[in-house]
Amino acid sequence: MATLLHIDSSLLPGGASASRAVTEAFRAAWQEQHPGGTVVYRDLAADPVPHITADSHTAGFADPDAHTPGQAAAFAERVRLIEELEQADAILIGAPMYNFTIPSTLKAWLDNVILFGRTGGENPSAKGTPVTVVASRGGSYAPGTPRESFEYVQNYLEAVLSGALGLEVDFIVPELTMAPQNPAMAELVPLYEASRDRALQDAAAKAKDLAARLAA
Repeated sequence: MATLLHIDSSLLPGGASASRAVTEAFRAAWQEQHPGGTVVYRDLAADPVPHITADSHTAGFADPDAHTPGQAAAFAERVRLIEELEQADAILIGAPMYNFTIPSTLKAWLDNVILFGRTGGENPSAKGTPVTVVASRGGSYAPGTPRESFEYVQNYLEAVLSGALGLEVDFIVPELTMAPQNPAMAELVPLYEASRDRALQDAAAKAKDLAARLAA
């Protein structure tokens, strides 16, 4: 059966998080299709992975037999995360926008799993694996909006996930998530609700389509 690697990075718990609500809808639909499958779950807010250090970075370019004890320990943690990526049949990432970019915890995970000569480079080891990214944001940064030029989440993740890791990237983008909390955005609440409902529907549909494709 297929394995789904599910990563959340929102600081907010459960229903308070727009990205978590959508990743949960995706995961639930996936599990309906794969009741006997495996879900490997990482909550990067509750259990963050270590940021890259000198030891974990330099160990990736050194002969394992020459690793210092510090390099060996740090690199073992990277390998564990890399193997989760490589063994996944599909990947699901919750990536809310914080200050125009991704959470630092998600950046730390990416820094750990990108290893040139293995997951990165000419023949990435996870090349072609489908990844669905739920890129929620408090406002709108869509083409034609005033803040279009501040959209660094999709641009960055497309470059890293597709360009560096060779993954097959698809986005679901719930927007205007701050509208219910911000009085200045009150008139945008209907647009937020429509975006939320569309994202939840897209998540369920994409999960079922992807599950069917992998089972074929």
